[in-house]
This record gives sequence, C-alpha cells and structure tokens, in this order.
Amino acid sequence: MKENEELIAPCGMNCALCSGYLAKKNNLKEKGIKMPYCDGCRPRDKKCAFLKKRCPLLLDNEVKYCYECSKFPCDRLKTIVKRYQERYPVNPIDNLNFIREKGIEKLLLSEKKKWQCDKCGEFICCHNGLCFKCDIKKLEMLKNKYRWEQT
Repeated sequence: MKENEELIAPCGMNCALCSGYLAKKNNLKEKGIKMPYCDGCRPRDKKCAFLKKRCPLLLDNEVKYCYECSKFPCDRLKTIVKRYQERYPVNPIDNLNFIREKGIEKLLLSEKKKWQCDKCGEFICCHNGLCFKCDIKKLEMLKNKYRWEQT
C-alpha cells in the first residue's frame, strides 16, 4: 500500500485516478492514444502548479498533506476543488478530511471500492469515468478525453 500512499498528493488528489497517470500506466501512446503521461505529484517531486510553489510549508516539506496546515483549507485549495467539482466527481478536501479522521490506509481502501473497474479491477479515471484497460475503444472515440460523457 506504500506505493499507493505515494499517489495521494498533498492537496488530497488521488493521482492513481488521474488521466496522466493512467495513460502512462497503461501505455496509451503505444496503443495510438495521445495523452500526456505523469508519474504522480509525489513520485516526480514537481512544484505543484497550483499549491506547492506558492506554499512555503509544502515547499519546505514541513507538511505532508494540506490538512496539517492551520489555514486548511486555504483559498487556493478551495479554488482548485471548486474547479474540480464543476467537472469531476472528486473532492480533494473531502479526501484530506477523511485521511485526518480515519487515516491514509482507510482512504486508499475507500478509493479502491469507489473507483474500481467492475470488469478488471483496475482504477477508472476520475477525469472521464473510463477504465484505461477495458474502455480503450470508448477512449479512442472521445473528442474530449477529459470530460465525463453527457447522458
């Protein structure tokens, strides 16, 4: 579970559900689907475009998760979550509160139950609701690979 824990970003986002992470994990470029690849926020130790480069606590590794900050949830985090909530069924602040109350292991179990593909057991993507293993044909046909289908 340690490797899965490394995929929970400081903001509470589960990188294991992200299109960039799943595209790399499932080698989509080799399958002819062009999508950016990503290893996850923590594994690549990049400066977060939204939080880390503007947050001294994250920059100096004084906190592991944003909930450890006295300003949690800060305005910057609220802005990110608001934008995510408008497009995707994820709430990083809820994830952070869950971690604070119940621990990272229970969050990981909860995420697995919530996001697991019924067919193969892999994670489905939070950006479009597709399994990058089972739903390749659907993914290929999507005009916007970063939106859930409208029904």
